[in-house]
Amino acid sequence: MTETTETEAPLYAAREPIFPRRVSGWYRNLKWWIMGVTLAIYYITPWLRWDRGPNLPDQAVLVDLANRRFYFFFVEIWPHEFYFVAGLLIMAGLGLFLFTAALGRVWCGYACPQTVWTDLFMLVERWIEGDRNARVRLWSQKLSAEKVGKRALKFFVWFLIALGTGGAWVFYFADAPTLARDLVTGEAPFVAYSAMGILTATTFVFGGFAREQICLYACPWPRIQAAMTDENTLTVSYRDWRGEPRGKHRKSEAAANLGDCIDCNACVNVCPTGVDIRNGQQMGCITCALCIDACDDVMARIGKPRGLIDYVTLADGERERQGEAPVPIWRRIARPRIALYFTLWAGIGLALLAALAVRTDTTLAIEPVRNPINVVLTDGSVRNAYEIRLRNMTGHDREMRLSAAADAPLVLELQAVDGLVVTVPADQTLRQRLYLTAEPTSPAATTARVPVELAAEDVETGARTTQTTVFHGRPQ
Repeated sequence: MTETTETEAPLYAAREPIFPRRVSGWYRNLKWWIMGVTLAIYYITPWLRWDRGPNLPDQAVLVDLANRRFYFFFVEIWPHEFYFVAGLLIMAGLGLFLFTAALGRVWCGYACPQTVWTDLFMLVERWIEGDRNARVRLWSQKLSAEKVGKRALKFFVWFLIALGTGGAWVFYFADAPTLARDLVTGEAPFVAYSAMGILTATTFVFGGFAREQICLYACPWPRIQAAMTDENTLTVSYRDWRGEPRGKHRKSEAAANLGDCIDCNACVNVCPTGVDIRNGQQMGCITCALCIDACDDVMARIGKPRGLIDYVTLADGERERQGEAPVPIWRRIARPRIALYFTLWAGIGLALLAALAVRTDTTLAIEPVRNPINVVLTDGSVRNAYEIRLRNMTGHDREMRLSAAADAPLVLELQAVDGLVVTVPADQTLRQRLYLTAEPTSPAATTARVPVELAAEDVETGARTTQTTVFHGRPQ
């Protein structure tokens, strides 16, 4: 057993409060826009309407667990079509690989829900308690009416945001206006209240208190993303060959030997995870680029060129260190790894679109009854029984005529139905038992296996769907 040395980092460190300073700049504005768009999509989407017909829900995006349906505008996904959902999940994973290989942890810094809601909670905190210095003072001062009042107001606004977050989530699983009314009147099912409670609590704790701890300890992606990046990946970096040695005294005799970094700690003070980017790449860095905005502002004020902290690849960093010009960004992105990820991503997307284009609104499944495999009737005829499932994926009832085609004569009958026409209700699956009978003189009666094509034809439109099965005779 090896002894733990003083230089080894602990597996878990208690959270130190972080008070990020307000910063403005191109990347901060970009984050505001992304936060606004993503939150708007999340909160507004359940309330969008989409007319699908008289017998179908009119909510544009709905996960209908009770009826096992997923509605997304004009697309309706049935349980047997789960491959569409699986394909979208695979595309999301490959998209994450693609963006990470090209731009580093851009997902973490701009679009991750933890980042978006933490940004929103920090905005509320800054509005109520003030900027960094004011929040530090409030944190350090003893309990007072001012401190209690500001904290209470902040927690209350956080709670409203968290409650809205949990509420928006459950609205994806039921008709939003109806569920909202039931929630207010106390008539909603218990699962709705419990789901809202869990999501409200997790949003409140994760966005208000845990914050960067989720990125450091709970999220696996900071550890996985290292395998997705290489020396050609754009990431936020500090140009130490330009900034070192650091120094604040610009009018001293030794100022000529100093780098551009004035050691103002502006990059550290704006970081939401408390990272000092000047120490190199770190797991806590989510590449949100706020340190770039802060540093560029300082460089502009002291008359130095921007880019002391910037999006740079490690390969370009080495080139700049040696006085060479960096490679154009498009050449860093147009690499075999990026091309492979994009090809896989686009290929799956095209395959899903093709499957969506050729899908039919009626499906037929047939399963022979195996026990017994056949029955010999008193007149010598041989009968096989089958269970069929006719799925009507439209918003209106459909009359379907069943027929069977085989190399030998067979008689088709439906259980408890006169004739060969059945009505399949709108957006439902009809289960029906049918029988195929071979007369004693039919070759099928004495043949072990006879291929059969069963067809279901729409009486009104003539649209057909077919399925193959086998008729089992009794060989002599």
